[in-house]
Amino acid sequence: MEQRICLFPGTFDPITLGHVDVIDRAVSLFDKLIIGIGTNSTKQPMFSIEQRMQWCREVYKNSDKIMVQSYEGLTVNFCKKIHAKYILRGIRYVSDFEYEKSIAAMNKKLYPEIETIFLTSSPEFSTVASTLVRDVIKNGGEVSQFLPKAISKDFIKKTP
Repeated sequence: MEQRICLFPGTFDPITLGHVDVIDRAVSLFDKLIIGIGTNSTKQPMFSIEQRMQWCREVYKNSDKIMVQSYEGLTVNFCKKIHAKYILRGIRYVSDFEYEKSIAAMNKKLYPEIETIFLTSSPEFSTVASTLVRDVIKNGGEVSQFLPKAISKDFIKKTP
């Protein structure tokens, strides 16, 4: 029987409790879930790809079903490479759905075997976005409430 492999693509700059919520709720649906840290030409990441991969691996170090890989180029081409037939996308708002639906339709045209699975965020994480977390970090705010415990230690302020 063919393995059900799912790709959860994103920049994960940094991985947030919103991402973790979606991953934790979706992992039981698949044999393997790959967190795919993509290079997005329209985004300038705050953290290196190595740092983002390290954080994701740290969060999921005790899971044998979750892997972390980086990729460049089209997400569907990466799906073909890793034999993923599913793409997981988290949805916070209706606007997220409209945007993600158009990407899913394009991906389906490029790779007809692919299915995009949309999972709505839990209400307590619907406002958590990496963009907002980066803004809090840049401005010296407290971010531990938005990040997994495994990585929030990296953002604890060092008092002189």
